[in-house]
Amino acid sequence: MVEQKILELRTKGRGTTDIVAEVQRAVAESGIRKGLCTVFLQHTSASLILCENADPDVRKDLEMLLERLAPDGDPAYVHDTEGPDDMAGHARSIVVTVVGDK
Repeated sequence: MVEQKILELRTKGRGTTDIVAEVQRAVAESGIRKGLCTVFLQHTSASLILCENADPDVRKDLEMLLERLAPDGDPAYVHDTEGPDDMAGHARSIVVTVVGDK
């Protein structure tokens, strides 16, 4: 059995967003009790992270770290089609994906 559901989430812009409740609800509504849940993000400058969420300071610190690694408006960036945060957003999503993939 295969179930597919599109979740549309509105965010306040850059930052981390906890989507656990939405994913849990989609899985529960599917009626499937055993299997694999795949989450695919349809956005080029966004990424998924798996992280403990016991302390909200963890997310704040991760955001601060990513800001340091890929600052907005760095004059070395060439790509800025959608503004000074454009390339930084792409870089941050790649850093999270690559580091998280190890």
